[in-house]
Amino acid sequence: MPNLTLAIEKYIQELFETETEPSVSLRRKELAEFFGCVPSQINYVLRSRFTPERGFLVESQRGGHGYIRILRISCEEPEERLKHVEDIVGDSISEQDCRRLLQSLQERGLITVRERLLIEVALRHADEMGRSDFDLSQHKRSVIQAEMLKRMLRGLMLA
Repeated sequence: MPNLTLAIEKYIQELFETETEPSVSLRRKELAEFFGCVPSQINYVLRSRFTPERGFLVESQRGGHGYIRILRISCEEPEERLKHVEDIVGDSISEQDCRRLLQSLQERGLITVRERLLIEVALRHADEMGRSDFDLSQHKRSVIQAEMLKRMLRGLMLA
């Protein structure tokens, strides 16, 4: 199963390399037939590998003439990139989503390994303090984590 997931992801990524447009349109059923899998496997790849955190938006139209359109998000200006990241973070963010986002930013060359690790350590420390020293709820800690993350990324991305 993991090999199939990787094969589908690689196939879609290769389509982006051959396209001049920042989007690719596919038919879920045809793609599933091509890979010999069920359409839900295609859905899994789209939900897990082509996310806003990884720089993609997916539009889906179901039905007889249904299609999937995958759009690569291209933010040229630092302010655009920051706005995109802040929209992803929102008002609160879980530790797991935060790690995924930071990993994606690193993979896209927007932050370094060192910056990612420093942010992770700072957020982990703030979360531990919020839990042990101030007895804050998980929701409040997630809100604090989101605000800290946005402020740190703002400093890095606009510097």
